[in-house]
Amino acid sequence: MTTIDPPGGHGRPAVTSAATRALARCVSVEPAKFAAAHWGRAPLLSRADELPNPAGFTDLLSPDDADELLSRRGLRTPFLRVARDGQLVPAARFTGGGGAGAEIGDQVLDERILELYAAGATLVLQGLHRLWPALVDFARDLGTALTQPLQVNAYLTPPGSQGFATHYDTHDVFVLQVDGRKRWRIHPPVLTDPLERQPWGGRADEVSATADGPAALDVVLEPGDALYLPRGWLHSAQAQESRSLHLTVGIRALTRYALVEELLALAAEDPRLRAGLPFGTDVADPDAIEPELTETVEALRDWLLRADPAAVAARLRDRAWPAARPAPIRPLAQAAALVSLTADSRIGPRGGLRWQLDTAADRVALRLTDRTVTLPAQCAPALRALLGSTGLRVGDLPGLDDDADRMVLARRLLREAVAVPA
Repeated sequence: MTTIDPPGGHGRPAVTSAATRALARCVSVEPAKFAAAHWGRAPLLSRADELPNPAGFTDLLSPDDADELLSRRGLRTPFLRVARDGQLVPAARFTGGGGAGAEIGDQVLDERILELYAAGATLVLQGLHRLWPALVDFARDLGTALTQPLQVNAYLTPPGSQGFATHYDTHDVFVLQVDGRKRWRIHPPVLTDPLERQPWGGRADEVSATADGPAALDVVLEPGDALYLPRGWLHSAQAQESRSLHLTVGIRALTRYALVEELLALAAEDPRLRAGLPFGTDVADPDAIEPELTETVEALRDWLLRADPAAVAARLRDRAWPAARPAPIRPLAQAAALVSLTADSRIGPRGGLRWQLDTAADRVALRLTDRTVTLPAQCAPALRALLGSTGLRVGDLPGLDDDADRMVLARRLLREAVAVPA
């Protein structure tokens, strides 16, 4: 069997000009320098006049857009959190019924939000990479540039207020200042590269003590400024003389520990590692455990030396691919394209799609995030050409006998949301 990978690599979309522009909006240095000097290592402050968009980030989410979300879009939890004095406000204090025709009990109530915000609470709009069109596109493009899945939250803080005490995140972030001014105090990690299972609350005393010391970076972000923080770096932020709105882009990167987890999951295939402990073993006795530990470590070492990179990659693929969705499709337009399709129609690959082609003698399997589409082997050249393009005329799909076969394939790909009208 042969595996054919997309232009961007193993299951990775190609880095487009839009992806390159998205990263350039967040960092004031070249991508290679950012990767070598800052990615996972050190903060980077990028001032607005060092970035390519002088208008800042209001095109992604403006204060008026935030008001729209809070008042007219039927927002529900958990897409909104409210924090006051370093603590989360219970959702019951700002949600209620949706009224006639919306039989739900957790819709955000704008009058309650006004009351809390006016009293100094910070509003956190969550999951905007799934809600707000401009951020859906931006997150997809930036995620393609970084080859990592992203999440986007917005923080609206009243004048002079601070939403959260000094803490660290277990993922890297870009902070994009949209409106107002906010002072950020940054301190070095108390735990380098923390995992998601190692949140800052378990080290609250160390965090507090470090936060009382001199800051590595003490800066006020102005509209259009950007700040990159690797996971683990301590930070706190306080709005200045006016309200503040900033976006936080969280980067959910896999770690080497993810490799460890998948290796251990695969190790269950080894009979020596599945063997039970001897009858009567006192697991609380170090002397009784020592020979079993020695034999287990030896068995594990032997197994790891035979570990199959393809098996590990397949498990990581199943873990990573679902974390980032491809570009949205328009169901009505897609259905209409199916009906009106001709050999002169142009179709292209769905943006941000993760895929691999596995070819055998009589079939080709198109592996997607949530399913596998199996087609006759003669479809492989057409699939390869389409998925590696920005758009093709249906009648130009290679490797098929006639336009009737090309139309059948094109309709299948449109129906499976692999292709879209171009």
